[in-house]
Amino acid sequence: MRNALGVAFMNTTFYTRFGKRCFDLLVASLGILLISPLLVIVAVLVRCSGAGPVFFRQVRIGQFGRPFQIFKFRTMRAADATASQLTAAGDPRVTRLGAWLRRTKIDELPQLFNVVLGDMSLVGPRPEVPEFTAAYRPEQQRVFAARPGITGPSANVYEEELLASHLDKERFYVTTVMPAKLVVDLAYCENIAFKCDLYVLYQTFVKLLSRIYQPEKGLAHAPGHPLNLRAREK
Repeated sequence: MRNALGVAFMNTTFYTRFGKRCFDLLVASLGILLISPLLVIVAVLVRCSGAGPVFFRQVRIGQFGRPFQIFKFRTMRAADATASQLTAAGDPRVTRLGAWLRRTKIDELPQLFNVVLGDMSLVGPRPEVPEFTAAYRPEQQRVFAARPGITGPSANVYEEELLASHLDKERFYVTTVMPAKLVVDLAYCENIAFKCDLYVLYQTFVKLLSRIYQPEKGLAHAPGHPLNLRAREK
């Protein structure tokens, strides 16, 4: 099966055709019901944190190269939110509440609605903005075969901390971080399986606990991992 870009599914199984979407709908729907009180509380806090909308919306590129609007809780001052596509650790645009939401990833919870709408999956490559996907090489565009995810194997990199140490953040992201993330995401797309998705969800949960209780902790990848970018810089 191919789309207009010529992107083909890399593994066709019962799970990729039907099971993954059913799993996404079930978990995302139950998740929204269970955490709805938290969503309401966070929405009120964001609204009280300063002028601006509760939700941040941004165009991202999804499955088959189709654009969609991603939902997040706003973490920046409204006047500064559109200044740059990238956010580094210590970014002055981020509010105090926003810093906590980003560290705990609670700002990403509205993407459960993206999952229900069919724009995203619970697990998959993280979606990029059009400005960055325009730089994908043909072989990297194979990542569009899968629905983008709220989390994914390449999400386990401390991206904001890495970007903070570079003056030209966009260049470093496009030339170093993004290609490394695509290597991991493409490997995931070639081997999508239920047990793999469960493992990624587990790893994400472990990472969140680590960030909450050890916010200064850096990358935890093995030296040979494609996303051990600090090792690659040296």
